Amino acid sequence: MLCTALGIVLGVLVGLYALFELHYFLRMCLCVVSARFLKKRMHILDTGTVVGLCLTNDIDTLLYHMNNARYLREIDFARVDFYERTSLYRTIRSKGGSVVQGATTIRYRRFIRPFTRFTISSRIVYWDNQSIFMEHRFLGGTDGFIHCIALCRQRVMQCSVEDVMATLLKSGISLQSAPRKVPANTTSSTEFLEKVETGAGGCGIAADAASLSKPDLPPEVAKWLEWNDISSASLRSEC
Repeated sequence: MLCTALGIVLGVLVGLYALFELHYFLRMCLCVVSARFLKKRMHILDTGTVVGLCLTNDIDTLLYHMNNARYLREIDFARVDFYERTSLYRTIRSKGGSVVQGATTIRYRRFIRPFTRFTISSRIVYWDNQSIFMEHRFLGGTDGFIHCIALCRQRVMQCSVEDVMATLLKSGISLQSAPRKVPANTTSSTEFLEKVETGAGGCGIAADAASLSKPDLPPEVAKWLEWNDISSASLRSEC
């Protein structure tokens, strides 16, 4: 009887692995649980980090470095961690919106070898009324070398990104007990919060939260958007 039960369980597991990449879904669930219940919450303009390890199921046919496609999968886990810890996804959903991956560009600089640890740093570099632009860096576990850098466009639908960011920046007041590093090309969130608390700038200061702390458009993002527009125009002309 026990052998029969074990055989059925084993058969179900084999069937699930044949139909789905089961460990991907299991790891994604673990990422959500860890980010939501075990890790510290983050301000929306902070940089999030997750640690990864290149295993044998991550390498390509040459057997000595991570498969190029695996980088994008690792970014999935880093992005989910960032979404949960900053409440970005919950805020989008609370406003009746949804988010999808609109575009990605990735640049490889140095191999990640098997059984090598790495860290993925994730941060928001810009946003407009329809999209959030995130940068992901793969950092060497020992020397901090940037092995790979990716730029992703998260397309938000059925709600305004400016509204979402204003809500998150305003709710960030409770997360300011510890100092954090603010990019040089942004208005300091501490300065912004002081204005909110003192009422400086009039009643409209909270509504202007997103624009006050919004980073300048990075030149590489501007060129990337230009390339996307050219590509879209070219594809439309073929229809």
